[in-house]
Amino acid sequence: MKKVQIIASVAFAMLLSAKSYAQYSSTPPAVSPMPMKPEMTEIWEPEVTVVTPGKTSADAPSDAIILFDGKDLSQWVSAKDGSPAPWLVIDGRMEVVPKTGDIKTKLKFGDCQLHIEFSAPDEVAGVSQGRGNSGVFFQDRYELQILDSYQNRTYRNGQAGSIYKDTAPLVNAMRGPLEWNTYDVIYTAPRFKPDGRLDYPARITVLHNGVLVQNNTTILGLTNYIGLHMYPEAHGEDVIHLQDHGNKTQFRNIWIRRL
Repeated sequence: MKKVQIIASVAFAMLLSAKSYAQYSSTPPAVSPMPMKPEMTEIWEPEVTVVTPGKTSADAPSDAIILFDGKDLSQWVSAKDGSPAPWLVIDGRMEVVPKTGDIKTKLKFGDCQLHIEFSAPDEVAGVSQGRGNSGVFFQDRYELQILDSYQNRTYRNGQAGSIYKDTAPLVNAMRGPLEWNTYDVIYTAPRFKPDGRLDYPARITVLHNGVLVQNNTTILGLTNYIGLHMYPEAHGEDVIHLQDHGNKTQFRNIWIRRL
């Protein structure tokens, strides 16, 4: 008798558990109100825009804006005063001229896909933040760090692939100083409410040399060298900004797509 009661109690408990799960689990799948044919869920118009991809992953697709093709700095100006960009173009690459200042694009961007290739100076010198330091700023505010992080220890949220002083990369995928590195970036700009308050923050995904190092990462705010990062004011599209940090960092093959 006791065994029967135990079995009955267990069965009743299982029934209650199943009823509870059914009651509080996710909403069951929607049931179609009518019999459906395959074509009823096919969307034909408008047709998806055709874009011709590059021959390699580094080549710009047909709808990209070329920011640097190795020939000139016509898409860039001095970040200080808007005069012609003061950096050098040598053998198809752009090279920072230390102490001449940052440069920025003439065009402004928000959501975008950016491809940029960079290399540390040919002469390996300095340690930590003093080696091959630069940075690419989205909307003139949010920095993706560029640094020679090959066998070069520094703070983890300041090495190559980091959102500077914000989020460290998932891994260190840096190549040696004499090799070229690539960043392929998907950037989503922050949105602001009509009263200027933040609606949702900027987000960024970064592939460094084909390796995922930032996975839809939330950017916490303006890049500050000292202090916490935050969003103090509303803003719209703005320039892409490359940093002169006193090192002869080199760049090539820079293109961008508006998203």
